[in-house]
Amino acid sequence: MTSMVRLSVFAILLTLVACKSENTTQTAVQAVKKEMAIDYPDAMDKIFAHHGGLDLWSKQKAMSYSMKKDTGDENQWIDLQDRRERIEGPNFTMGYDGLNFWLEADTTYKGNPVFYKNLIFYFYAMPFVVADEGIVYENIAPLEFDGKSYPGVKISYEPEVGISPDDEYFLHYNADTGQMEWLGYTVTYFSKEKSKKISWIQYNDWQTIDGLKLPNSLSWYNTEENKPTELRNTQHFANVTLSQTKFDDSKFAKTESASIVEE
Repeated sequence: MTSMVRLSVFAILLTLVACKSENTTQTAVQAVKKEMAIDYPDAMDKIFAHHGGLDLWSKQKAMSYSMKKDTGDENQWIDLQDRRERIEGPNFTMGYDGLNFWLEADTTYKGNPVFYKNLIFYFYAMPFVVADEGIVYENIAPLEFDGKSYPGVKISYEPEVGISPDDEYFLHYNADTGQMEWLGYTVTYFSKEKSKKISWIQYNDWQTIDGLKLPNSLSWYNTEENKPTELRNTQHFANVTLSQTKFDDSKFAKTESASIVEE
């Protein structure tokens, strides 16, 4: 065997070893990713799929929408990757820049910017927001309403996840299609302890935007014994946008006249 042939054979062997090593590494990485993936209950898989799928949702980087209110329009912009936010209302502008909450408002504003951060967005972006890490799922008894039965999943959080880890959600869906129909929720931000009071939102008005099924409106209901009874009010959404391009960082930056709000 000549020197040239030996070198060629050696090069081929090196290439085969390198390829095998690379394939082994890729397989190992894929195995790790699979191991780290969240194991959703079958019910949640069905719900996510009906609303467009988590793969498509995960590609989105920015969302915006407006809401008609008696006091004037309110506009919200959200970074879907890190949940930075900017909200503009008739008497305030507020935001979260990733480090600080900030607020610019007149004396008529009575809200709480920390509590309000992502509040409407969280309701609006259901069911996708309950695909986050640190969530615990549990199948629960169906919700019975107007002669119909809606199977459900209870969503709770592991300790120290988010601002209010003791919050609980009760997601009820159409058993045939997987469409989300109701959301029950508790509020623990102010008490800092688990609550037994459940509020209810009906999801019965949907629109499809870029392949994802999102609410056209949300309807809050009065409750009795922690069950929905009759319609209380409906919030409509308009000018909804999704984008696979992030907003510029300046969108969430504190305005010149704003003050930092402590948590």
